Amino acid sequence: MMQKLNRRTLVRPGLLAWAVCLAAPYVLSATWLFIATLFAMYALVALSQDIVLGRAGMFDMGHAVYFGIGAYATGILSTAFAWPVLATWPIAALVAVLCAMALAVPIVKLRGDYLLVATLGLNAIFVLALDNNLLGVTGGADGIFGIGAPAILGRACISAPSQFWLCWSVLGIGLYLMWRLDRSHLGRTLRLIKTDELAATTLGVNARHYKVLAFGLGAGLASVAGALFASVMGNVSPGSFNFAESVTLFAIVLVGGQGSVAGVLLGTVLMFVVPQAFRQFETYRYLVFGVAMMVAMVARPEGIWPRRAVQET
Repeated sequence: MMQKLNRRTLVRPGLLAWAVCLAAPYVLSATWLFIATLFAMYALVALSQDIVLGRAGMFDMGHAVYFGIGAYATGILSTAFAWPVLATWPIAALVAVLCAMALAVPIVKLRGDYLLVATLGLNAIFVLALDNNLLGVTGGADGIFGIGAPAILGRACISAPSQFWLCWSVLGIGLYLMWRLDRSHLGRTLRLIKTDELAATTLGVNARHYKVLAFGLGAGLASVAGALFASVMGNVSPGSFNFAESVTLFAIVLVGGQGSVAGVLLGTVLMFVVPQAFRQFETYRYLVFGVAMMVAMVARPEGIWPRRAVQET
């Protein structure tokens, strides 16, 4: 049945589901509203991971770096230089894109596990630099506190409902951009490179340039999620962008389904929201989480909702 679905049949239900979710502040408790707000941010950064892994086919195990660059750029500019929070977001995205493309140039020629290890090293270096108070502005292991809330039409998004609507609005924009990417020449070229890089090169595609571009696009989207994270949480610290976060993002795409927006959203629910529900079990929470992930990968090695389950139209 799922193979008969096409993308147009999924768009309207998806829009309806997103619109219905906007009513969450009226029905959810404060705890679950906060989790729903976090879901929007992590879904956005998971989608950015999917650009690199699911669409370009590159094993990026350091994606939390770009999430962190966005968060720290907003934190530094808003606290040390008194910039309005919203004004820091484009700068955060630009810095992350430039950093990602500069870092990708020497490593993008690596394949498979070699690229995975290289990006893992980048993540370790990033966290180490933050811990050591890079350039005297990152705050060391304690991070940065006192980051203000973004203001829209002169009103600061301080309340929980306003933060929820802000995050879900940005997520909606991110989903639209992913929808457009799937239908663009760039999106089709990235999928061709992932499927058969040799064939793409034979057709005149400069695979290296497109891979660097994919890193830049993924970093830009991840940095927006990071800026949003800093704005909503009010503080940032190195622990939020370490190796474990990169592994979680990687696992979300693998378990949900590579190259599939619906799969990534489903993966975010399973890998992020469900563990929050088991938080009361403390020690056993991650045991259940790990077993569930193993079962999912054995039963559905291409992800629970892979791209091939949706027909192109």
